[in-house]
Amino acid sequence: MNFGAGLGEDDWDEDGALRAALGRTAEGLGLALPEADGKRGRLAEYVDARSGRRVTVCPPDEGQRTFQVDLRDNGTRLACGWTADLTEVVRATTAWTGGAGLEETRAYAPFVRFRPWALAHEREPFGVVELTWQVKLDRVHVPPYDRHPRAHAVLAAAYAQPVLRRLMPVNSHFNLWFSTSVEEFWKAPVGYVVCPYDEGLYGVWNEGELVARTETPEEAVALVVAALPEGIGPAS
Repeated sequence: MNFGAGLGEDDWDEDGALRAALGRTAEGLGLALPEADGKRGRLAEYVDARSGRRVTVCPPDEGQRTFQVDLRDNGTRLACGWTADLTEVVRATTAWTGGAGLEETRAYAPFVRFRPWALAHEREPFGVVELTWQVKLDRVHVPPYDRHPRAHAVLAAAYAQPVLRRLMPVNSHFNLWFSTSVEEFWKAPVGYVVCPYDEGLYGVWNEGELVARTETPEEAVALVVAALPEGIGPAS
């Protein structure tokens, strides 16, 4: 175990402390970390500019002893994990930014976790719409989104509908709506908005007016689908 590389639990509040500890750990392993991307206070971020691969390391929260590590590819988080061992953090960082795939990175750092969709995307990249759906659905596994099962239930119910799966899903304060535009989704909203926290029910709204409240997310999504214009989508 290599928690903190000599630092106490309270020392992570100092800006740059985590980056310095990771640098010392990498030097001890004979590994070279990429240059840190900017100075984001307590975080440590490393990026390979050529590939767009990025690793973000978050220090432990109060009372915790694990570092959260996110692995991203061109802005999309494909894997994450928690470990108390800075040696594992360094190995994951150097492997990922050095071009290793998900499975190879996990072989270097077993704490790294990813789900089947990420591996499928790595092997044959999804389109923008499908990738957006997968990323949003995946959030239920990662704090703080794991504390909002109702919002995830709405997403899952919507994804199960082929006509909605062709549209861009957009979230605002856990509410879900849809767009026919990939890049400027706020300019092309279509259909109703589903609010997962509406007086203990699932609210369905249209331009600020309540359409209905339902007991299940599936019922709310069914109302959205019924009101869509014929031949809508796919988002482009």
